[in-house]
Amino acid sequence: MHSPDISRRDSAIVPGLPATAGEGLARYLHAQAGDFLRSLRLHSESGADTAGVAEAARALRQASRRISGTLHTFRPLLDPAWADDLRTELAWLSATLAQEHACTSRLGRLLEALARLSGATPLPPARGEVGALKDAAPESGEPSGAASGAASTGASAAADGAPRATGALTVGAARAGALLERQLTLARTRAHSAALQALGSSRFHAVADAVAVLASELPLGPVAAAPAVEALTPPAEFAERRLLEAVAALPLARAAHPYNAEALVHGLAAASAGEAQDSPWHQVRLLLRLHRYAQEVLHPEADPVLCHAGLILDRHRDAAEAAAAAATAARTPRIAPATAYALGVLHADQRHEVEAARFAFQQVWQRTTAVTAP
Repeated sequence: MHSPDISRRDSAIVPGLPATAGEGLARYLHAQAGDFLRSLRLHSESGADTAGVAEAARALRQASRRISGTLHTFRPLLDPAWADDLRTELAWLSATLAQEHACTSRLGRLLEALARLSGATPLPPARGEVGALKDAAPESGEPSGAASGAASTGASAAADGAPRATGALTVGAARAGALLERQLTLARTRAHSAALQALGSSRFHAVADAVAVLASELPLGPVAAAPAVEALTPPAEFAERRLLEAVAALPLARAAHPYNAEALVHGLAAASAGEAQDSPWHQVRLLLRLHRYAQEVLHPEADPVLCHAGLILDRHRDAAEAAAAAATAARTPRIAPATAYALGVLHADQRHEVEAARFAFQQVWQRTTAVTAP
């Protein structure tokens, strides 16, 4: 089963793929393992260069995700025990390293949004934010940085002559920004300490050793000896089918109406309601990533349709998490009413960004369907 709207190719393998499935899979994983090791070396050599460390960490996360996702999709072709162990460890590493970047970009996004909403001069970047913004250069499917999206939105609002807010929002925005910076800076400091501890642990060194072995040797199962067309295509099609089923369950009809406020209504409800509404979209984002990595094994060149859809879902994730951070800050005991008001406006703004991302994804999906449908 192939999606006319997200898959650009037939199941035929492009010329140049090795004859056996094991050779094709090994070629891809060897390359990703090499990227992992190069990123690790750059990370250790960056020293006090904050921007260099952030860039190396981004590349390390990117390689970890690609290896882990490929091991998951093509597990039937590999030694199952080895694949499961390495995939689990790489998922741990990627999640640990991602936390500091997530806190930095979330804080930048929220401060930019507060400045835009209040009509004030943009607040100065948070400590460590400059390096993180450089870290946001997209891979094929990597988010381009939440703060850059917020900045562009603010610039467009200023260009359109949007009214400048005054009164309670202006007063509360400064206090809300200070509160958010305290909370997210603390979270970022803890994430930085956790990342340093992880990179110095025996667990990480075991992962690095396993990836170093992967750079030259791949433990394959009996199925890997089959021709590439026969053995690589079914797992890739299964990953695509899971994506299609997940997208089919999304409320794309409602997402076709921009700013229908459904995400805002749910976002103001209990936390469990908001999470329940967002989680199917987050799941589609993860399944799209697995599908994209599977396609990279079969077709080395990047797919612009998959990359564009992935960027949109990254923006959706960033906005949803930023709204959750604003809601968490608003629940801080004994804050001033003006601060709570500003955080409420900020929360609503980010939930509207969630709706905008859903609308954009629906447009991409439906437009591609219309172009490729018979």
